[in-house]
Amino acid sequence: MIVIGVSGALLVAAVALVINALPNQVNLFYGPHELAAEAKAGQKVRVGGLIEAGSINRDAEGALTFRIVDNAGAVAVRYLGVPPDLFGDNQGVLVEGVYDGGPVFTAQTILAKHDENYMPKEVADALKRSGRWKEGEAGAPAGTAAP
Repeated sequence: MIVIGVSGALLVAAVALVINALPNQVNLFYGPHELAAEAKAGQKVRVGGLIEAGSINRDAEGALTFRIVDNAGAVAVRYLGVPPDLFGDNQGVLVEGVYDGGPVFTAQTILAKHDENYMPKEVADALKRSGRWKEGEAGAPAGTAAP
């Protein structure tokens, strides 16, 4: 009975630790139009869409600034670091960071599509939902067709 009791207590403690740590590990995905309406300040999130043409700049501090768009909205992004090689105008991008509730999203990580035939599934799905991208159009990346 002692072994069963100790095992049960350890199991309860392990489950409590997992449940306590889980909210800090959740990384929700939002499209640009959803970020301000649905994300909470201090929440770890991913934002994906297309990089608006002509929006890529470096600010006075050397940070990269650009805008991510979909048909329904846009979000300004600031990133301090070196972007991936395939980062550029009209390219699919997924940025990760902690949303501070402000108008500019500060990214900690930038993920760009890795070749001309792939876009992250979350980004492709968000663009499809917003009506910006339709399957089979010129420029629509292959490999993201709905199952």
